[in-house]
Amino acid sequence: MKTKKQDYSHLSPSQPIGIFDSGVGGLTVAKEIKRLLPHEDLIYFGDTKHLPYGEKSKDAIIEYSTKITNFLLQQNCKAIVIACNTATANALNEVMQSVNGKVPVIDVINPVAEKVAYEIHNNVGVIATKATVNSGLYKKSIRKQNKWIKVDELATPLLVPAIEEGFKNHPITHAIIYNYLSNNKLKNIETLILGCTHYPLLIDEIKQYYGNRVRVIDSPNIVASHLKIILDKYHLLNDNNPKPSYHFYLSDLTKNFEKISKKFFGKTIDLELKVL
Repeated sequence: MKTKKQDYSHLSPSQPIGIFDSGVGGLTVAKEIKRLLPHEDLIYFGDTKHLPYGEKSKDAIIEYSTKITNFLLQQNCKAIVIACNTATANALNEVMQSVNGKVPVIDVINPVAEKVAYEIHNNVGVIATKATVNSGLYKKSIRKQNKWIKVDELATPLLVPAIEEGFKNHPITHAIIYNYLSNNKLKNIETLILGCTHYPLLIDEIKQYYGNRVRVIDSPNIVASHLKIILDKYHLLNDNNPKPSYHFYLSDLTKNFEKISKKFFGKTIDLELKVL
């Protein structure tokens, strides 16, 4: 069956990029997009009212994700970035149905799985939320590209709440990281995928645990690079916008989101409460 050729001729390079996540985690992706695509306007939706998504049912995750997607489409976004592994693992098909081919959709699992599958990796570990691990999407996506790779997935549900509470470089997170990474499931891995966009906020502490024994994959950079390729392919890159705007919508205003978003995007960020 032939796949339908994508036609985005109705879109303009000047339209913003829409990004969403359950909370602050997607900011790691947004930060990389800002770095790689410095002239793009960004609209970010952090569903802080409903986090963590990893503990929610599939139906609830689908409902939140499709509502946010429709909101971002109403904001005239030219692309949707699902900057949330749990939303990708549980609601990607439904988000695609909501978009209905109107704009490109970029997720955070498939570009990473493809890159890992085509590089030299034999034993890969994935740490993620319960909902992402239960979906098995990382293992399926990687082994679809390269069936010889061994993939072990471990649910690490305490990390997102610790990050959202601001426990970075804290004895609590050090203890949680040690407890998870010393699990037998990850005993023989050579590569670790941080299967949640929150986790790169702890990448230094995770690398410190491993030393140089394990390669830790920088997922936000891979996703931002993939977005750039897609926008370039369809002539949607904005390279003529000297003062890009960054607008953040939150379903619940939190101090930690404000702190991290200001650190990544500067003091003049625009935070707005939006309950869908």
